[in-house]
Amino acid sequence: MIGDDLRRGVMAVPVVMAFQPFLVAAQPLLDAVGRLIEGGVGLLRPPVGGHVAVKEAVLPFSRFPEVDPALGPEMRSTGEVMGIADTFGRAFYKAELAAGTFLPTEGTVFLSLADPDKPAGLVVAQRFRALGLGIVATEGTAAYLAAFDSPVDQVVAKVQERSSGSGSEPTTGDRRVTAVDLIAAGKISFVVNTPRGRLGRSDGEAIRKAASLHRVSCVTTVDAALAAVQGLAERDGDLLTVKTLQEYHGDGVAAAVASAAP
Repeated sequence: MIGDDLRRGVMAVPVVMAFQPFLVAAQPLLDAVGRLIEGGVGLLRPPVGGHVAVKEAVLPFSRFPEVDPALGPEMRSTGEVMGIADTFGRAFYKAELAAGTFLPTEGTVFLSLADPDKPAGLVVAQRFRALGLGIVATEGTAAYLAAFDSPVDQVVAKVQERSSGSGSEPTTGDRRVTAVDLIAAGKISFVVNTPRGRLGRSDGEAIRKAASLHRVSCVTTVDAALAAVQGLAERDGDLLTVKTLQEYHGDGVAAAVASAAP
């Protein structure tokens, strides 16, 4: 919506109204909108640079652990937050933190990837490992990672496979242990689950519900996992800094005022 001609994006469709608070915070657009209404000129000023803004929805799944936190067409968000930083990774980290999604700096990550997501998932696993986190995965995901010299620390059974087993209580050394068991035991810090097919979706629902119940952050797309690991890599021990919007936009607003002066 912000391109060569700002006038094309002010009210392209009614749904843009939902993005106006974000746009105004991310870029100082109020002066441009006012001059557009008045038929003014000079709207093609470049946007204020030097920072990245990431918008994130706040979802109430922690209050309803019995509900599958998978996203669908329904409007489920109870608010929105924004992270601003000098890079995308840091901005994403801030946005997730503000939305209540805590990206792990230690512990173990659980991976269960659909076949189309495994090539990108390999990158995710390697980056998490480089950051010092452990990796647990289902058998298919673990085999794929091992084929590229990225072995996991533990292989777990799918939930449906466990339910058809002997029914004995698993131990940490038992191959029948599932991700749900490890999440409940506090041994998983982050979940990456990208299910496909009926079995995968059934397993994924049980895993996501367990993560929600035990307050373990979970993502269901490989794109979100890549963004999360990028955020962790760019954060990596550095203190997060906070600036006011005036500090981000000060020079741009001053220039707008100066150009509007008679």
